Amino acid sequence: MKKTKLAASLLAVSMLATTVLAGCDNTQDNSSSGNNSGNSSGTNSDTNSGDSGSYTPENAEWKQTLTYADNTTIRMACGYNNTKTGITINADVLGEAGDAVKDGVLTLADGKAYQAGDLKPTWQAIESKLKFKIEDKYQGGSAKDEWAHWKEQLANVDFVAGNADVLNSAGNEGLLLNIAQYLDSMPYFKSYLERNPIVRLSITSAVSGPTAGAIYFSPYFDGVNDIERMPLMRTDWVEKLLNGTEEFNPEKSGTTSEPAYQPYMPTTGSIEVDVVKADGSDTEKVTKDYSKYGNIIAKMNEVGAMSGKDAVKMLRDYIDQTYNGYYGENRADLFIGQNAAWDADELVALLRCVCANAQTLNGTDSVNGLFARNEDQCSRRNNLYQLAATLFGIRGLEGRMEYYYVGADNKLHDCRTEEATYNGLIRMNDLVKEGLVSSGYLTKNKDGKIDNYIANDNGFMEYDYSQTQTVHNENGKLGEGEEFRAVMVPVAYWDTDGDGKQETLMRFTESWRSVKTDAWAISLAGLGYTADNVPKTAAELNDKAKALLTLIDYAYSHEGMVLLSYGPDEFLKKDSSGKVETFDFNGEQWPVISDENYKQLWAIGKGNYTNYARYFIGSTLSFCKSQAFEFQCTTEAGRKGAGYISNAIALGTIKHTELALADNAWYTSVPTTLPNTPTEKSEIEAQTNLSTNFDTSSKANVNVLDDFIIVKGYTESGFTSAAEAAATVGTSYGGNIALEQRNAAWSRLVDYYKQLNG
Repeated sequence: MKKTKLAASLLAVSMLATTVLAGCDNTQDNSSSGNNSGNSSGTNSDTNSGDSGSYTPENAEWKQTLTYADNTTIRMACGYNNTKTGITINADVLGEAGDAVKDGVLTLADGKAYQAGDLKPTWQAIESKLKFKIEDKYQGGSAKDEWAHWKEQLANVDFVAGNADVLNSAGNEGLLLNIAQYLDSMPYFKSYLERNPIVRLSITSAVSGPTAGAIYFSPYFDGVNDIERMPLMRTDWVEKLLNGTEEFNPEKSGTTSEPAYQPYMPTTGSIEVDVVKADGSDTEKVTKDYSKYGNIIAKMNEVGAMSGKDAVKMLRDYIDQTYNGYYGENRADLFIGQNAAWDADELVALLRCVCANAQTLNGTDSVNGLFARNEDQCSRRNNLYQLAATLFGIRGLEGRMEYYYVGADNKLHDCRTEEATYNGLIRMNDLVKEGLVSSGYLTKNKDGKIDNYIANDNGFMEYDYSQTQTVHNENGKLGEGEEFRAVMVPVAYWDTDGDGKQETLMRFTESWRSVKTDAWAISLAGLGYTADNVPKTAAELNDKAKALLTLIDYAYSHEGMVLLSYGPDEFLKKDSSGKVETFDFNGEQWPVISDENYKQLWAIGKGNYTNYARYFIGSTLSFCKSQAFEFQCTTEAGRKGAGYISNAIALGTIKHTELALADNAWYTSVPTTLPNTPTEKSEIEAQTNLSTNFDTSSKANVNVLDDFIIVKGYTESGFTSAAEAAATVGTSYGGNIALEQRNAAWSRLVDYYKQLNG
C-alpha cells in the first residue's frame, strides 16, 4: 500500500465554516461532533434545545459573581479515566511524547517547558484566571475507582470525580454540596440548564422531599446536542466497484455466499426519499421505483451464489433502473454522496459485492465487510448492534441510559424487552451467515481492530466516530487515492407513533450527545461542612466553596469553554497585531489553533485530538467542550464525510432525539440518569440476570445482543424467536421489573419539570 505524506500544516479553516464533524475519543471513551443543528427533527420542542455554544449574557465577557481570597487552595481529585488524563503532567504523559521529551522536559506548542509535577497548561491558566491554587489529588483511575478511593476520606479532598448515579446517592446522603441551591450566583451555568431541559433533568438527583431539585455534580459533556456515531466506509472501494461507463470486468473475482439475508425494503411499487441535493444547497425527493428492476436483495437471492463480477453488474443495473439514472455513472453516490439515499438492502448488496471482489479491492482472496474498532471489547462490539439500530429502525440501542428510550406515550421503554429489537438484530446474524461480518468479531479476536483492518487493507465498513477513525487517512495507514470516511445515515422504517408498526420512512439517529455519566462533585467534608450546617446562600459560603462554584460557572461562559476546550491563549493562532484569529463555526466565532499546535497534534498526539488535548494540554477533561478545536483537527476526508451528515441534519433530512420534552415524546432524549429512590434502585440492582447478560463495558463478560443474537442467532442463543427473546428478557431476566422502577422515576421527573416551569 502506498503511504500518504503527513499534512504539514492546518488546512485553511476559512474554507470549513459551518461544516461539522463527529467523533473523537481516546482509547477508553468517546467524544463527539460539532453540529449545532437545533430542532432539525421538526418536532416543535417545548424549549429550544439547539444550544451548544450560545451563552447568557450573549457573548459577554466573563464576569465573576462570587469573591474569595486570592490563592485559596482547592484540592482536586479530578481527571478523566487514567493516569495520563489528569490535570498534572506525569511520567506517563511524558512517555506518550516519546522523543519530544529532552532530559525529562517537554516543550509544548505554547513554547513553555513542562516536566513531571507541573500542572498542565489549561489548569495553570485556570489558576491564573480565577486566582486560586490547585492541589492535585487525582489517583489516576476511572470515575468509579476515584470515588471508591475517596469516599471514606472526603475530608481530604474538595472536588472529586465519580459516577453520576453514585454521586447522586452520596449527595442525598448529605456528603456533597447541592449546587442547585446557589444557581442564582452562577448565571452562566444556570442559563445553560434553562435552555436545555433534558440536561437539567439528567442531573437532578431527587424531585420530592428535602432534596427536591438538588444537583450534586457539574455535568460533563464530551460534545453536546450533536450526532455521535455514523457509518464509515472505504469510499474508494465503492467508487471502484460501481462508477464508470465501462463494464466491470475484473481479472479475478470470488463468489458470494448462498443468501441468508431477506428483503427489508419493499419488493414492489415505489417510495420517495428526501435527500440533500448533490451540491448541498437544498433538499429534493428521489424515487426508488421497484417496478423497474425489483428489490436488489430479492433479485440476488433468486440467483443464489454468484460471481463477484455478476453481483456488481446486478447492483449497477439496479441503481440505474430503480433511480431512473439519477446517479448517472457516479453510482457510488447512492452510498457516499451528499445526495445518498441508501437503505439496508442496498448496503447488503454492496457488502456482497465487496466481499466477493477482494482481488479487485486489495489484491488478496478475502476482505472483511463489517467490523468493529476493537472486537474483543464489549464497549466497541456494541457498534455492530448500534449499526443495526439505524439500519432497521430500532430505538433504545443507542439511548443515553442503558437500553431505554422515551416512547410516543411519554413512557420509558426497554428495547431489550421488545420484539422489534430482535427482529432487527437477527438480520445481522444473516450477514454473519453470508460471511459479511469480520471473523475477528465472531471470535472476539484481540487482533480484530481498526488499526489492523485499515493498515492491512482488508476492512470495509464500521459504525463509529469520525475524528479518531478517519485519522488513518493521514497517518500512513492509507495510500494515495484511498479514503475512509463517514457516509450518510441510511433510510429506514421507524415506529414514531407507538402503534407497533414501523411505518415512518426517514433517516433518524438516536446517537445524539447529552450528559455523560462521569462527573465532578464538591465534598462537604472537604469544605468543612456537614449537611446540617452548610450555608443556605452563596454569600455565606467559605472561600473554597465559592472558588469551586466559580470554576463551574466559568466553564459555561464562552471564555471558559474556549479555555477548557482549547487550552490557553498561547495555543491559538494570532494575526500580525497579536489578535487571536477566529473562524465561523455553527454561527459563532471560535479560535483557530496555532500551526505549532497542529503539528504537535500529529507529532506527539498521533492525530488523536482528544488524547492530545487530555494528555498534554489538560483540556476536554470535564464540563462542556466546544467541538471547534476538534473540527480543525479532523482529516480532510473526515471533514468531508461528516460535513455531508451535518448538512443533512441542518436541512432536516436526518432527524434525531432532542434535549427537550418534544411535542411527540418519541423524539425526547432519555436522561442520562434518573432520580430513583434507594428502594427502587435496590429493586433494579436485584435484577442481576439483566445486568450480567447485557454488559456494555468489560471485555470478558457477555452481551446477549452481540455474543448470541448477532454472532450465533436464535439456535445457539437459547431462544427460538424474537417473541421468546423479548419475553424471556422481560420476565426471567427481570427487564419488566427494572422498567417499572425506571418509569416511576421518569414520571416523577416529568411532573417535576412541569411544576418547575409553571
